[in-house]
Amino acid sequence: MYRHPFLILCLIAITTLRLPGQQSQTIRKPLSKPTDIQGYPCAKGYAWFYTDGHLDRCFVSREIPFGEATIPAGSEIALTPDGTPEMVQMNRDTEIRSYRCAGGGWLGVAEGPMTSFYPNGKLKECFLASDQPVQGVPCSHGGFWITAFHGDPSVKFRSNGILASCKLSKDFGSRRKGERFQQAQ
Repeated sequence: MYRHPFLILCLIAITTLRLPGQQSQTIRKPLSKPTDIQGYPCAKGYAWFYTDGHLDRCFVSREIPFGEATIPAGSEIALTPDGTPEMVQMNRDTEIRSYRCAGGGWLGVAEGPMTSFYPNGKLKECFLASDQPVQGVPCSHGGFWITAFHGDPSVKFRSNGILASCKLSKDFGSRRKGERFQQAQ
């Protein structure tokens, strides 16, 4: 029925991914001015809350620390129900642990690639803004279109900060450019 990889990816994304604020137990509330909510500077516009009143997500009005990152103003943050950082969509490319993680979507709005974090605040996954070495491994950049047509280009880390996997930007040892590199535990 659906033979095109882009359509298949869209169907999978729509039916399986947890995107910030998409679960049915969140409530959207308007913010008439920038407001600090549970220690996060939410920008004027909207904020989403879990039914217990805890912040689910909002756009931040200023640069803030988020997990082990410092994210720019205008980025959209998403928290777990217990209030720990889960994901961010940064409105511009941002350096996290010396890796340039992609941000920005269309026209610089914060609807670009998602960067995720472990409950301990460590970087879990990001899409690189350009090809770069990660812990000595040549990793590829990527985002939506590369994912849609060429597979997952994200860089994944273990909770201790060690590289778990990435798509290779060039040949590396016996592996070829474009293959998914998996780091042994």
